[in-house]
Amino acid sequence: MKKPTYLLVIMLTLCIVAVGGYQSIFRTSQQAQLGLISNHDIELSLHCYQNTEAPQIDNKGQLNLTVWNIYKQNKSNWQESLTKLSQDKHLILIQEASMTDEFKQWIEQQGWFANLVDAFEVFDVAAGVLNLSASAPSKACAYTELEPWLRLPKSALYAVYPLSSGEELAVVNIHAVNFTYGTQEYSRQLKTLTDELSDHSGPIIVAGDFNSWSEERLVVMSAALSQLGLKEVVYQPDNRTQFITGLPLDHVFYRGLRLEKAEAPINDASDHNPILVNFRLTSD
Repeated sequence: MKKPTYLLVIMLTLCIVAVGGYQSIFRTSQQAQLGLISNHDIELSLHCYQNTEAPQIDNKGQLNLTVWNIYKQNKSNWQESLTKLSQDKHLILIQEASMTDEFKQWIEQQGWFANLVDAFEVFDVAAGVLNLSASAPSKACAYTELEPWLRLPKSALYAVYPLSSGEELAVVNIHAVNFTYGTQEYSRQLKTLTDELSDHSGPIIVAGDFNSWSEERLVVMSAALSQLGLKEVVYQPDNRTQFITGLPLDHVFYRGLRLEKAEAPINDASDHNPILVNFRLTSD
């Protein structure tokens, strides 16, 4: 065998091994799937589900929120921190949730209702964005956008929760695409979600890890959400995790609610610091 041919065979063999190894580790779905965590298991359905008997999510007009990229629970103290951060909260929006048996057990013990967007599976363990609430939403839909370089999806969850005011709260939990050249995929992911929100007349919360590490991404993000009349939460203190550019990655936007308190405390249980926000219904 000639040397060039021999080298070509080696290169092709290495590529096949690499692709095979990649596919054995990561598994993705052709369509975004919504997961319901119950009885220590995940029941998957395609894209959306409806629940006509969902109760109100707020407590006498009070609506407390936690937003946190939990770093796939890679830090040993994630459970202690999440338990503390979830106290007195009505809604918890998590990014990079890894649905290990330990995490599913924690959800069951804490009594949360959980919805997951199954972005991909790593060694048969689902990962994606996760909503925790005291009860089920009236509607929930799953969305994914493929990372063009890594070829793994980033996920978002659109959910609707009844309020004691008689209105409905629309919530988007997003983990935005990250490794891209330009903002095409970033814009497309946001547009898909803002199109879903455009028909909603009540209060809205859009929150999560926006991967807003460039000025161009900030412009796209702000333009997309300002068209819906959303305002960005300001934090005191503001210890949100920043990229090397000095720009924060995590954000909370809202409409039709009264902001009472917002903070981003330092926490060593993830590579992101959490966001804690207290809202009150404007009709209260």
